[in-house]
Amino acid sequence: IIDDTVITKHSPDKYYVVTNAGRRDEDLAWFAEKLQEWNATHSDKVEHEILENWGLVALQGPKAADYLQGFVDSNGGKSYDLKQLTFGKSAWLGINGVNVHVARGGYTGEDGFEISLPPSETVEWTRKIHKFPVQLAGLAARDSLRLEAGLCLYGHDLDETTSPVEAGLTWVIGKDRRTPESAKFIGAEAILKQIADGVTRKRVGFVVEAPPAREGAPLYAPGGSEQVGKITSGIPSPTTAQNIAMGYVATKHSKRGSELDVEVRGKRRKATVTKMPFVPTRYWRGEGVLLQ
Repeated sequence: IIDDTVITKHSPDKYYVVTNAGRRDEDLAWFAEKLQEWNATHSDKVEHEILENWGLVALQGPKAADYLQGFVDSNGGKSYDLKQLTFGKSAWLGINGVNVHVARGGYTGEDGFEISLPPSETVEWTRKIHKFPVQLAGLAARDSLRLEAGLCLYGHDLDETTSPVEAGLTWVIGKDRRTPESAKFIGAEAILKQIADGVTRKRVGFVVEAPPAREGAPLYAPGGSEQVGKITSGIPSPTTAQNIAMGYVATKHSKRGSELDVEVRGKRRKATVTKMPFVPTRYWRGEGVLLQ
């Protein structure tokens, strides 16, 4: 896995891509290589524009839509109704006097929006919407929420040695693209083989006896000496009041309810494989419907 990106489709031939800042160089090099390959062999050339230094503001929480709606610019007395913008969709909208790219979603498991802004507007625009009841939150708060939602963090739960099958991310590959005839995506042969034959390790969630297990903590079969996995992310969960974690473990130990030993501060503690997300997600997919 090169990166965990968000791609939204604006029209039949136009897409908007948001990458991880920490993988910028790798992502841009990959896109440049693939674009060069395509344009060298196809008459319908593909062009791309890099929006240098654009800001990204995430407005998250159960009241995010109601709050942001008050800042949507009106056009002829009417403003865009954010209820039309369901989870996974995006649009260019006038908000607080600035044309911004608004995507419904986020990295918290809650309803919300990720808003891309031109660099000249980012700070002042954010100041204008930072009013009660909105509060600023940093990476620690975001990391707690994303782990409670069972979301991966690149460089920790995902890297270039990980496959989507091991990571439990095969949902990103539509079932209509899994036949030898339809599987034209990059890595299809290896991924379809793993789907068919299985993998030797899997990403799972854990509830851990105190203290919390952090990244790198080794996992063992109960009472055993052979390491069977490791923790990739772990925190004390503010919402569940439990120590939660995710990590990779040998497939035979990945069944929900399996108990393992995790080494924390030189001592072994019990880690129980559990369902993710740890906290139900609340993504908006339409009036009266929440995507769990």
